[in-house]
Amino acid sequence: MFQDLNHFLKSWEYESGATQNLLNNLTDESLKQEITSQNWNLGRIAWHTVASIHIITSNTKLRFEAQAEDWPVPDSAKFIACSYRKASEAFVQALETQWRDQTLGEHINFLGRQMPNGSLLMFLLQHQSHHRGQMTVLMRQAGLNVPGIYGPSKEEWAKFGMEPPTM
Repeated sequence: MFQDLNHFLKSWEYESGATQNLLNNLTDESLKQEITSQNWNLGRIAWHTVASIHIITSNTKLRFEAQAEDWPVPDSAKFIACSYRKASEAFVQALETQWRDQTLGEHINFLGRQMPNGSLLMFLLQHQSHHRGQMTVLMRQAGLNVPGIYGPSKEEWAKFGMEPPTM
């Protein structure tokens, strides 16, 4: 649970930057990439990641303009990436102007449970990380380069003329 707003904002800066890098590497064609027809495709996961910023925080007193529904899925990768940037920027501005450290301890109802806002922000970060993992797998299947998130990706190791470490 976050107890300090600045700590969350520093974490969000890195994590949202990693998400933005992934979204910036999508192509319109790659949005159709799927594991099976019964699972969300890459575009659906990417758009959900955009809308989830507003969806997850909707039960708080935080107010900002951002995509609030994750359906229908746009067919433009550039639009999805731009929408994420705008939602993230609006979210950060709202946090900086509407919340204080003590707001993180206030409880809200989230998915039928009472949860402090600081835990909700942690959930939002983890939710983004979860969907980034799904997107990286689908990006590889679509033949896209995957940027590193918590270290260099396979493609980034190759730029340095090195092999990634083996496990």
